[in-house]
Amino acid sequence: MPCYNEESALPLLLNELCALALPEKYALTLLVINDCSKDNTVAVARKHQVKLLDLVNNLGIGGAVQSGLKYAKENDFDVAIQLDGDGQHPPAEIIKLLQGHEDGTDVVIGSRFLSKEGFQSSFMRRMGIRYFYRLNQVLTGNNIYDSTSGFRLLGKKAIDIAAAYYPDDYPEPESLIIFSKAGLKIKEVPVLMSHRLGGTSSISNSSSIYYCIKVTISMLFSFIRKPQ
Repeated sequence: MPCYNEESALPLLLNELCALALPEKYALTLLVINDCSKDNTVAVARKHQVKLLDLVNNLGIGGAVQSGLKYAKENDFDVAIQLDGDGQHPPAEIIKLLQGHEDGTDVVIGSRFLSKEGFQSSFMRRMGIRYFYRLNQVLTGNNIYDSTSGFRLLGKKAIDIAAAYYPDDYPEPESLIIFSKAGLKIKEVPVLMSHRLGGTSSISNSSSIYYCIKVTISMLFSFIRKPQ
C-alpha cells in the first residue's frame, strides 16, 4: 500500500484490512510504504498490525510500489496485491482479485468499468483512461479497459519482473506493456471503487495533458525496448 500524506484515510482502511476474512489458503501480510509523507501517516500505520517501509527519499508512486514488490520477492510471497492508501479501493473487493487469480492469471486488474458500478472517476479522467485503453490495445492486443487502475494482483512471475523493471513514474499503463512483452497472462475483473477518503490526487486536471503525453512516450519506449 503506497502512501503519501494519507493520515485521514488510513485508520478506516487499515481497520477494514485487518478485519478482512480471506479464503483459508491465504494469509494476509499488510505492508504500508510511506513515501516521505509530511503528515502523520507513519504514526497512524504504527498503531496497526502492519509492516512498514519508511522510505528515506520520496520515490513517487512507481518507486514506492516497486519497493513493496521487492519486499514481496525477497520474502518469497506468492501473491502481491497493490491498493491505494486513500480508500478508493475497498478491502472487501480484494476477494474478487483473488478469485481472478484462481486460474493462474499472472496480473489481475480491478476494473471500475466492466460493471460500471461505484465511483467512475471524473469525465476528464475517463477520457484519458479510454485513450490508454486504445493505446494498450494497439501495442499489445489486450483489451484492458481500466489500465490506469492501481488496484491489482500480481502473481509470482509478475512480482519477479516488477521487482526488477517496474516503471518509475505513473507506472500502471506502462507496466502492462512490460508484462505483456514478458508473455504474462493479464485480465480484468469488475470491482467497486469509492471516492478517496482524504488527501489529494497526484494528478490534477491541469496536469492531465502532461500526464498523458509523458505516459504515452514511456509506453512507446517500453514497447520498442529489447526484452531484458
